[in-house]
Amino acid sequence: MARRYYDYAAFLKDLKILADKIEGPFDALVPIARGGLCMAHLLGEYWNIRKVCALNAVGYDDTRRLESIEIFNIPDLAGARRALIVDDIADSGRTLAEVRRRLQVRYPDIAFFTATLFYKPEVSCIEPDWWVQKADAWIDFFWSEDLKRAF
Repeated sequence: MARRYYDYAAFLKDLKILADKIEGPFDALVPIARGGLCMAHLLGEYWNIRKVCALNAVGYDDTRRLESIEIFNIPDLAGARRALIVDDIADSGRTLAEVRRRLQVRYPDIAFFTATLFYKPEVSCIEPDWWVQKADAWIDFFWSEDLKRAF
């Protein structure tokens, strides 16, 4: 499988492109940990959104896709009307689709939208509402690699 390193400079450029595409406003940002955490932090600062409520979803063991997706730490989104779910990539799309489905069941009165930096249209079961790049390789994000490479 081809791999691509995605550095911080490319991330900042793409996140600004993504932010400009997204049609807000939103009451809450819901990053999927861990891939969506850096994105949601910067977007929360950029848009001055304080309600940044992460949840956890585990669908991979390193690069191996797991049979099922474990979702836990679903946040309290009471009072929100529009929420943006963010993740780094819609690879198979299973995680993003399942998170949105679970949140919509728990909070039927909230309009949920999705945004990713990368999208694999050939294999993803969901197209994010907003995305920046098509992915044709495994992406090694700086937040996963840089601290390991520093020493």
